[in-house]
Amino acid sequence: QVQLVESGGGSVQAGGSLRLSCAASAYTYSSDCLGWFRQAPGKEREGVAAVYPRGGSTYFADSVSGRFTISQDNAKNTVYLHMNSLKPEDTAMYYCAAKRCEDPIMVVDLTGYNYWGQGTQVTVSS
Repeated sequence: QVQLVESGGGSVQAGGSLRLSCAASAYTYSSDCLGWFRQAPGKEREGVAAVYPRGGSTYFADSVSGRFTISQDNAKNTVYLHMNSLKPEDTAMYYCAAKRCEDPIMVVDLTGYNYWGQGTQVTVSS
């Protein structure tokens, strides 16, 4: 059973930082790509970043590249999205998601995610 639990959202001023966590079940962590997505009110869902935990490969959308990073704690089956230099336009509900990845190259494709966490709100004020 796929389980994804996000945490770490909150409110911060522009230029600040937040760290989001996504805890996965052991099987998911070892077999899947884990992606981060966000959706702001009135906007379409946007893929932000992804990681292939088994090999450590990561991918970042242009909108966050250079500001966001990913780390992982294999003992906890948890990945972290480190969000730095936050902007008001980063305000959204952030979701962790999973999809089966047979090859690490699949991390660059932010489509096909079929398991989703409950989401955590990130609000960046100017």
